[in-house]
Amino acid sequence: MTVVETVILLVALVLLSNLVNHYFKKVPVSLIQIFLGASMAILFNLKIDLNSSWFLLLFIAPLLYNDGRKFPKDELWKLKGAIVNNAIILVFITILVGGYLIYLVIPSLPLPVGFALAAILAPTDPVAVHSISRQVKLPDNILHLVSGESLINDASGLIGFKYALAVAVTGYFSFSQALGDFIYMSSVGLIAGILLIYIVIFIIEWLVVKGFNDVIFNTVLQVSVPFIVYLLTEKYLHASGVIAVVVAGVFFSSKRVSFNSVQPEINLVSERMWEIIVYLLNGTMFTILGVELPVATIGTIKNEKISTFNAIFLVFVVWFILLAIRVIWTYCYQLFGHEEGEESVRSRFKIAMLSGLSGVRGAITMAAALTIPVHTLSGDNFPERALVLFIAAGVIILSMVMAIVTLPIIAGHTLELETRGGAVIVDDMDDDSEETHLINLNQAKLYILKSAVRSLEEQRRMNNQLAVYHLILEYQYMIKSIENDERGEAEALAATTDEIKLRKVAIEGQLRELQRLFRTNQIHKKSFLKSRKNLLSQMKNVDHTARIRQNWLFPTVGQSLRKTMRAVSLWNGVRRDENYGVEMRFIERTLAKAAIKSLSEYLKDPSVNEKSFNREVIYHLIIGYRNMIEKQKSGDTLGKKEYQEEVRKLRFKSVSAQRLSLQYLVEQGYITHQNAIKLQQYINHEESLILRSSGLNN
Repeated sequence: MTVVETVILLVALVLLSNLVNHYFKKVPVSLIQIFLGASMAILFNLKIDLNSSWFLLLFIAPLLYNDGRKFPKDELWKLKGAIVNNAIILVFITILVGGYLIYLVIPSLPLPVGFALAAILAPTDPVAVHSISRQVKLPDNILHLVSGESLINDASGLIGFKYALAVAVTGYFSFSQALGDFIYMSSVGLIAGILLIYIVIFIIEWLVVKGFNDVIFNTVLQVSVPFIVYLLTEKYLHASGVIAVVVAGVFFSSKRVSFNSVQPEINLVSERMWEIIVYLLNGTMFTILGVELPVATIGTIKNEKISTFNAIFLVFVVWFILLAIRVIWTYCYQLFGHEEGEESVRSRFKIAMLSGLSGVRGAITMAAALTIPVHTLSGDNFPERALVLFIAAGVIILSMVMAIVTLPIIAGHTLELETRGGAVIVDDMDDDSEETHLINLNQAKLYILKSAVRSLEEQRRMNNQLAVYHLILEYQYMIKSIENDERGEAEALAATTDEIKLRKVAIEGQLRELQRLFRTNQIHKKSFLKSRKNLLSQMKNVDHTARIRQNWLFPTVGQSLRKTMRAVSLWNGVRRDENYGVEMRFIERTLAKAAIKSLSEYLKDPSVNEKSFNREVIYHLIIGYRNMIEKQKSGDTLGKKEYQEEVRKLRFKSVSAQRLSLQYLVEQGYITHQNAIKLQQYINHEESLILRSSGLNN
């Protein structure tokens, strides 16, 4: 498989993994990507020549730079001592203590190889940490500590691995040389990151002063920064490119405020570009990790000297050693500045366990493990290379799985696994309430979308009903999609049940009206039979259709094909007989009115509790039928310029309503600053699309 084909396949797997994660939210997307990558490697013999140098340049450098840009600066400064200690001292303790314990547990493993294995397992992976943090609500201090140390512990871990590996290969080790290399690589990497990013900031500010505000140029310049910084530091200064890009990201974030205000468009586009890059790189990195897993495990599985069961047992033992070192270190570190007492002891132990379990390993560990040579300098086989690769791969997977399983239990609650509950529902907000409740992003978006719908309802007149209903239906689809994400299983099932029951009521009313039209000779037999067949088909499939719409919102391929065939059949009938088309439009319009009437009578029935039905389901059905009525009444209006202009005006008014509703949410303190920014960008994007489409039409 060529490089281009491999890249396309990896991107496709990343997209597939996120699609699967949308419907199986309890499984982190990183594990899905690893599984898909491993499946492709096993089923289709997919192989990727993983070189640690280009892997660090193409994946780790931009991801760490972006993490540095995004990391809370106040927290970074407040936790600087703990972060540095974890990133340097804890890493070397893990290498020395962990390596020696691994050597004791696995006697066939030479001591230098034990140190090398501990070194590649010592650094926590920032991408893996963030993947887990999206699933589990960790205390802020734990999340910031683990995230902060994962930004810079790669350098100390890789340096330790480099020298442990050198001892295993050559049999020679110099402590003074290793210490000198570490000091040089760290300090020069730090200085290089600061100097290079200040040069970049100077260039950007100079371009702003000169009025060179080309959006594409500035975006590409900013995206290129981590690659340039890493390459220059590693290749020409022989220092730590990892530290350089992290420092560059932190300093760029602190200085860019000075020029953001005069180039908001550049900032907006560059941020969107970074979101796309991080999305692809994160997913691709874990997918590549999955592809490499079979390579890492096949040697041990085929090894007759050690059984696969024993190898798996050793994975658990090594993971436990790493966990114990991390937990003991964190617990002892907390002893300074904490009061004694039974409660404080429990609290310290809980924090230590959270810190230990959240220290998951990731792709950097795998990339380093795969660089272990096959032979030593003397020409002998590298001792237990296959077992080292197997343990490294196993610890990566086990650390992720154990974090997912145990962290919610210890932390006491989850973040993304249960989206409802705690936060107040937007529709029920009370202006006079003394207590301000924060609502999540989805609930805030629901509020502004419903405000847009209310605005459109207020703008409805006799001459613009089709445009109003068309836009309301668009917003209703978005509202329904968000509500599906917010609902639990019980609520989703109840909404689907309501839709099935109400659709059956509407179709039964349509069948009665169709029978009346034929009985009173208002329509011909051909039109009657065709319409009746269509309604009976809808009644037969109403259960399936409602469930599909509840989960997917859009028609299936089969439904779209049947709709297309009906349109073609109607077009052929109109071509042969123009009156046939007029009659079919009359039937569609009359049956839609009958459906609304049937629903209204059913809900007003004293034996029916209208309040027990989901209001959004009722509203969505009625708007759909009203839109159908106006569409059949208007005929060919949809393509006319006047209609498009009316739609454009209504879109602008709906955007204004969204802005006002967002302002209300901000003023009342119902949403966080970050969510307010996201919603503002969402509204700006919609307005930009309206302007762009109106420009194309004119």
